[in-house]
Amino acid sequence: MTDVRETRQAEAARAREHEDPHENQAPIPRYVLAMVAVLVAWGAWYIATAPINQAPELGDRRTLADLRGNAKGAGAKVDGAAIFQSRCVACHQSNGQGLPGVFPPLAGSEWVNGNESRVARIVLRGVTGKLTVKGAVYNGAMPAFADQLTDAEIAAVLTHVRVQWGNSASAISAEAVAASRADTAGMKGSFDGDAALGGSGG
Repeated sequence: MTDVRETRQAEAARAREHEDPHENQAPIPRYVLAMVAVLVAWGAWYIATAPINQAPELGDRRTLADLRGNAKGAGAKVDGAAIFQSRCVACHQSNGQGLPGVFPPLAGSEWVNGNESRVARIVLRGVTGKLTVKGAVYNGAMPAFADQLTDAEIAAVLTHVRVQWGNSASAISAEAVAASRADTAGMKGSFDGDAALGGSGG
């Protein structure tokens, strides 16, 4: 009798249990299928209409001619602003204010607005040591660009900074830079700050 009762209790307990979970074959929702179809159609359209005559690395739709610029040939214009962005902006900043106590400003600088030969020499040969700009003393190092930039490129970037951020100095020609290059050709290192450059940039 006891065995019958235990058997019935066990059966009742099993009857109260839920079936083990299992995965049904639920269909993918229609809105998901619609989104996938739209994305596939858009991808096909993009591939079909994309220009195939450009180098793959030019994904922003510029051409090789755009990247090369118009600096070919005699008398071609060099983009001083582009040179400034690639060579100078890290130290002197896009607003020409430099970094206080570290890199001097170009905006309102007596060196930038001063003698064209002197500022060309600074860019050509670089400066180390104490340099006074707008009454503040900087003791860092500016690299020389004589081996990195042509006379035309140095003239272009100097002309650019001499008319930016309130500066109003005259343009500098490639010939003037070439003359400064020749005058300093024998230098073995950079200018030693104010002393070597003859005081402030007037």
